[in-house]
Amino acid sequence: MPIAIRLDVMLARRKVTGRELAHAIGLSEQNLSALRSGRVKGIRFGTLAAICRHLNCQPGDLLEYLPGHEPETMDSDDE
Repeated sequence: MPIAIRLDVMLARRKVTGRELAHAIGLSEQNLSALRSGRVKGIRFGTLAAICRHLNCQPGDLLEYLPGHEPETMDSDDE
């Protein structure tokens, strides 16, 4: 996955637990855990905004693009 989730870093900087964040933004601890570990394929903008609002940060503080980690795609000539 070319996008890395840096939520744990921001939680540590803000001295907020995952449980506190989940409760504050109305997300289950299980869903927050899946997000923190990168097991999700997407995030709603509303959820991202709530996290940023609670942690007083920008989306770029939580997400990082990692060049070279893209999955291989099929070229149209391969079909």
